[in-house]
Amino acid sequence: MAQQALRDVTSDQDFEEQQLRVDLAAAFRLTAMNDWHEGIANHFSLAVSKDAKTFLINPRWVHFSRIKASDLLLLDVEDETTMDRPDAPDPSAWCIHGQIHAALPHARCLLHTHMPYATALACLKNPEILPIDQNTARFYNRVSYDMGFGGIADNKEEGDRIASMLGNRSVMMMGNHGVLIASNSVAEAFDDMYYLEKACKTLMLAYSTGQELSVLSDDVAEQTASQWEDYADNMKQAHFSQMKAILDEQDPSYKH
Repeated sequence: MAQQALRDVTSDQDFEEQQLRVDLAAAFRLTAMNDWHEGIANHFSLAVSKDAKTFLINPRWVHFSRIKASDLLLLDVEDETTMDRPDAPDPSAWCIHGQIHAALPHARCLLHTHMPYATALACLKNPEILPIDQNTARFYNRVSYDMGFGGIADNKEEGDRIASMLGNRSVMMMGNHGVLIASNSVAEAFDDMYYLEKACKTLMLAYSTGQELSVLSDDVAEQTASQWEDYADNMKQAHFSQMKAILDEQDPSYKH
């Protein structure tokens, strides 16, 4: 009986990990579909253990549009031999994602991209997401801003610094760099990433007119952000499920 129970637990864990692999693989494909990728660069990760110290991440130098569930690496933040593996991850991936997963267990899914409009905004002297419509207001007072870019992150100290800058926020604008999304699940993180890029696109297009922005009042911006929090809780999983359904129709190979 005890052996059967152990096999059942192991089977359940394997099934859960496979579902997490499928979701993360879908996020890579959808990012490529929306042209938010950097080819074989940038990294997404997803915790599989309760303490978030064991996580999945994309293999080194594989294009986002080709990543499958079975391709994802399973890493442990406490494994000091990780970078000696024959399939070692990209050093910057290990530096950033490993240190954040080690320090911030609430950040179970991490999506780091150089999305066009979000990155363009991050390259301005003031990268603040000003609330000028309901999408930009979604992020009002809910974003961390890291203006300490010092080159490609490739050491533990930089990973620790980035983790400390993110703190308990789910979105971080990385000055002169890109963005980092941290959430409890792939569905939540993808939805945040989707609306972040839409918000930044709207703001950058408004800036491009050269006219003065019509910025919402603090009260209206906060009210809208709070409304988003109530509304999006029911929407994020549905949004991601619909996007996976589109992938299934076009190319279900991400599941393999």
